[in-house]
Amino acid sequence: MAFDSKALNQKNIQMEKGHISVQAENIFPIIKKFLYSDHEIFLRELVSNAVDATTKIKTLASKGVAKGELGDLKIEIKTDPEKKTLHIIDRGIGMTEEEVNKYLNQVAFSSAEDFLEKYKDDASIIGHFGLGFYSAFMVADKVEVITKSWQEDAPAVIWSCEGNPEYSIAPHDKTDRGTEVILYINEENKEFLEKWRITELLNKYCKFLPVEIKFGTRTETSYEGEGDEKKELKKEVDNIVNNPHPIWRMKPSDLTDEDYQNFYNELYPFSPAPLFWIHLNIDYPFNLTGILYFPKINNSIEVQKNKIHLYSNQVFVTDDVKEIVPEFLMLLHGVIDSPDIPLNVSRSYLQSDANVKKINSYITKKVAEKLQSLFSADRKAFEDKWKEISTFVKYGMISEEKFNEKATAFALLKNIDGQYFTLEEYKEKIKDNQTDKYNKIVHIYSNDPKAQHAYIESAKAYGYDVLEMDNIIDNHFIQHLEYKGNDITFVRVDSDTTDNLVQKE
Repeated sequence: MAFDSKALNQKNIQMEKGHISVQAENIFPIIKKFLYSDHEIFLRELVSNAVDATTKIKTLASKGVAKGELGDLKIEIKTDPEKKTLHIIDRGIGMTEEEVNKYLNQVAFSSAEDFLEKYKDDASIIGHFGLGFYSAFMVADKVEVITKSWQEDAPAVIWSCEGNPEYSIAPHDKTDRGTEVILYINEENKEFLEKWRITELLNKYCKFLPVEIKFGTRTETSYEGEGDEKKELKKEVDNIVNNPHPIWRMKPSDLTDEDYQNFYNELYPFSPAPLFWIHLNIDYPFNLTGILYFPKINNSIEVQKNKIHLYSNQVFVTDDVKEIVPEFLMLLHGVIDSPDIPLNVSRSYLQSDANVKKINSYITKKVAEKLQSLFSADRKAFEDKWKEISTFVKYGMISEEKFNEKATAFALLKNIDGQYFTLEEYKEKIKDNQTDKYNKIVHIYSNDPKAQHAYIESAKAYGYDVLEMDNIIDNHFIQHLEYKGNDITFVRVDSDTTDNLVQKE
């Protein structure tokens, strides 16, 4: 829908012209080049704005301020490759001409702040920056906004800007409530007119936004009748690209194991089933929800980057969560959602402040408590999983003191005979026969049971117990246990003659 200023002048329709209020003359070149490190972020910002507008109309309706039926509140994304336009359409709160002037013509002023102040106890509004809308100019030569307020007596308007401080605003014949943002995509960014690219971005940034998002249609097949009379029926239905009600926002008591497993498959299609999971839910002293899954790690300490996704009110922020999650927890998979995590204008860098440190400690504590509860509830089942989670536990004990303090109660040692012991249980088992002349309890271990078989048999003939320590991280874990425990030492089974493994008087 092109904006024709000459036609408007010929019809004597009053058109207002002005200058966008900015703090620097060259703001647009800055926006186009430096506002965000990734240009693709523009779609997240514009769809988030549409979600905000939809959330606002729901809030007004729930308070009885907005009257009448809300109707279909889906957000629709459309592309027109011929006209080189991308459209983001919502049926949210809309804007009056006065609001357009206030919110679109003053860079870095966010309408979300005003709305939150008025309805802070009820609304969940995503945007806090105001610059999000202007990310559109990173990919578009021109942007139009056609909008009609929820206030019935407010006429619709069209705002137009070509990526410089000049804008135009004029009446429009739009009759339904809401806003349509039209981007005239520039040549450099024409990839954003491709269906596959928009699908990719919607899946990445908008997968769990709380309002349904439609992008095109899909064919739905059903069948009618039986036997030879059976007919295949096909119909076109809206292609909804997101899940507005992810399970991390639900109460754990309302969910089944199957719900958690299905959600894991939604996050990581074709991955092996997780061992177990932790549902995070806290509202004081900060807000945080999420689900962390324990995958099958086995004998690997490769930190699995990009496996924990950070959201803010269901808007994807980043999968680089090292500021939020201790490094050893990055072996896990899952989702963390918190509106309290401080973010810069791009929402892509997490600043280290008090809240982040509290969240870090909270997640570590919850993971340790979950492992302790599994150990206490069914030790045999815990032992059966130990091979797959031992790398995680040992890495955590080495790298995170608070985790180490709790983990000493459930960390296990396994001997050559396949028996499992806690650290204290094992000391009690061997101390009478394996205490040396320095009063150290000697832990004899094998890091290659097959190659060291003869040494193991010889040690057992002496009445010694031999541990199996063949994990990739065990050298570091041994050093850690020796450092923490003044009364223990570790000796490899083939490091000396058998009679000298435990140096007696």
